[in-house]
Amino acid sequence: MNLAGTAALGALAGFSIFLGLPVARIGRPAAARLAFLNAASVGVLLFLLYDVVAQANETVESELSASRARGVGFGLLLAAGLTTGLLGLVVFERLSRRRRRSVMPTGPGAMAAALALDAAPVTGERARRQPLSPAARVALFIAVGIGLHNFSEGLAIGQSAAAGAYQLFGVLVIGFGLHNITEGFGITAPLIGVRPSWRFLGLLGLVGGGPTLVGTLIGSQVTNSGVAVLFLALAAGAIVYVIGELQHAGRKLGAHDVAMVGLLIGFLVAYGSDKLLFVAGS
Repeated sequence: MNLAGTAALGALAGFSIFLGLPVARIGRPAAARLAFLNAASVGVLLFLLYDVVAQANETVESELSASRARGVGFGLLLAAGLTTGLLGLVVFERLSRRRRRSVMPTGPGAMAAALALDAAPVTGERARRQPLSPAARVALFIAVGIGLHNFSEGLAIGQSAAAGAYQLFGVLVIGFGLHNITEGFGITAPLIGVRPSWRFLGLLGLVGGGPTLVGTLIGSQVTNSGVAVLFLALAAGAIVYVIGELQHAGRKLGAHDVAMVGLLIGFLVAYGSDKLLFVAGS
């Protein structure tokens, strides 16, 4: 298969994530339903965390069996990527909070001025400088973590095409494409009831799904297990951070019993879609 065909199918696998994004445009549900959806998103991310770490660890163990020194190096790479993925978002969040404080009015009449600012149309220079809302930031962080994960999936797609394993290539494209639909839901769970713009949803889709195409292009030309481990580790770190944020939001929503059901269902849906990929490839 030529590079254009490989890239087109890699893009198809990645951009299926857009199919799960429009759910964020529904009206604001009741608190219990919102708690269920938030917890279901956590369930999807918990499975992704397990899947990402398992894939990276499999490579580390393979390298350890071949060479102790090389395996230790891969283990350190995994630890460094995990740390960077997690703490990088912590630092970004602190900078975002500092920026929000800098643009908020202070002094007499500050509350009225802030309300007027929120009510004003977001256009022109303000549109470029408007800080993201907490829900939008969490959704963007989820998209970043999933995008890093999808880059590694793209590497697998590209490498299977380069090796001429076209049956595996087709299974990966279909399986990852179906799996990405559930990831699209995971991205938008913090935004349900907020009704984000289509433009912002498009940005989330590009951040989350675009790396699949990039990984496919790189994987079809270069095979490098170290790069795959690094991006998997970065994804794991970002996902850990986002799970913490969503859990914090879930505690505010309440409806603990309903949330536990959502957590279980989200995990099982993600697990089931992954096993479908396994069965199709066996």
